[in-house]
Formats: sequence, structure tokens, C-alpha cells
Amino acid sequence: MIEHSETYSDQLLSFTLPERDARGRIVRLDEVVDEILSAHDYPPAITHLLAEALVLATLIGGLLKNDAGQLTIQAQTQGGVVRLLVCDYRAGELRGYVDFDRERLAALGANPSLEALFGEGYLAITFDIEGENGRYQGIVPLEGETLSAACEAYFMQSEQVPTLIRVAARHDGKGCISGGFLVQHLPEGEEGRERIHARLNHPEWEHVAILSGSIRHEELIDRELSLEALVWRLFHEEDEIRVQQGASLVRGCRCSADHYQQVISGFPEAERMDMRNDDGNIEVDCAFCSKIFTIDA
Repeated sequence: MIEHSETYSDQLLSFTLPERDARGRIVRLDEVVDEILSAHDYPPAITHLLAEALVLATLIGGLLKNDAGQLTIQAQTQGGVVRLLVCDYRAGELRGYVDFDRERLAALGANPSLEALFGEGYLAITFDIEGENGRYQGIVPLEGETLSAACEAYFMQSEQVPTLIRVAARHDGKGCISGGFLVQHLPEGEEGRERIHARLNHPEWEHVAILSGSIRHEELIDRELSLEALVWRLFHEEDEIRVQQGASLVRGCRCSADHYQQVISGFPEAERMDMRNDDGNIEVDCAFCSKIFTIDA
């Protein structure tokens, strides 16, 4: 039974299937993704790429138990059209940025493939967690047709967790809308990192993966369809489905003059001198929000 109001956009929803040893996250980004994208004049191909990456950051970051933890997704290439893609998630705060070669992108046409954008790139997924766990990172090649496929490979190779991810994005008359679905198999309900006996052919996982694979892109980005209703469509034959609303999602660029003042104060005086402009100040350009901060040196 769902006791809370239903979830539609800009809020994470978690779910578990206790009898199948499976957990998942589902999200739809609406106003928050438009706000992040509006910081730069991105062409359609980059808009679509960043919208998908923001969904992935939310789904994976939503697995963190501690609100003080941060998840960062970073894709880089050597000589690729996309030089850098970075997104991070912390306690519902999202931010993202793409650095790319505009002229080379234009030569690729309207719908460039992942390989055309990144070439021989790699994807790094980093968890920063307070306490004993600290920081850990996994790196996988940017292979396959989507960023989602690279993230699935990360979970299987680095975490030994069978994972299915689906992401969709579209720009309509109301703006950009993107959505995503992640489900994982946790044998014996484990939530630690040692899951060496997880396997793709486990009968419970095969069942969950088949049902999950039936989700359609149109459902993920349907503003009129609640996330609870979508989970119910997939798993209504299960004896028990548990859902719980997670963090509300906002643009979370953490830049400020005070923050940069503190960072710059840690540099030696000689380096601060080199940073100064003709007026004796230091200007810092935040790539995430496209703002310039003037720091009194």
C-alpha cells in the first residue's frame, strides 16, 4: 500500500522486492534538468548526453545511505569530441557539465553515436563516503552504445552486482525531460561490497531482469505516469513490493565567493600573484553554473 502522495518528477523513488533479493531506484528529471542545462548553450546532442548522465548520477548516487556521501561520474577521452563530462550527486543536489569541441561535433551530424563522441574513452565512477569507507573508484571503458551500458559494466566488474539500467531523454515543448530505472540483485539481501557469489544466471535475477527489461522509454518520460504506478506495472505479480520516496532533487552547484576565497587562500603568495588580473583581483569561472566570481586577492 502506498501511504504517501505519488511521485512524478524531480524526486527519487526507491523500491525493493524482498522475495527476489532485488532493490532499485527510479527517477524522472524535469525542471531540475532544464535548470542545469540552461547554464550553457549546449547543442541537442550534448543536451541529450548530459540529461542521460544526470539521470545516471541520480540513480547511482541514490544508492548511498549517507547524505554526506557524494557520487561523481566522469567520462574523459584522449582527443575525443567530448573532452570531459562530469556529474555529481550529493543528498539530492545535482550538477553537471560537458566540455566539447563544437566544430567537430557539428561535423558528426544530428545523432552521433557514443563512440563518435568519446572515441576510446573511459568512465570513472567515484564514491566519496564519510567514515571508514572513505573514497573508492571504479574505471571502465566507454564501450557499447550508451552510458548506461558502461555503468552496468562498472557494477558487474567493480562491485560484482548484476545490474540493469534503462535511461531515456527527450526535448519537448515544455523543455527537457529525462528518466531512468536501475535494479540490482543482492543475494541474501547483502548490501556490502563483497558479493562474489552474485551471478547473472541466478534464477531470481533472471526473473527480475526479464520483467525490468520490459520497461519502455516512453514510460520513463511520461509526466502523467507516477513512478509508483510504473514500478507496479513491472512487478504487480510479486507478493510484496516496498517503495519509499527519497530525496527531492535540486540543482546543487556549490560554488560561492567564500568557497573560492578559502580555496585560493591555500595557494602560495607567488601563485596568487600570477592569478591576479590588472585590477589586482582573481576571477574564477565556475564551469558548472557558468558564473564568474571575483575574489579579492
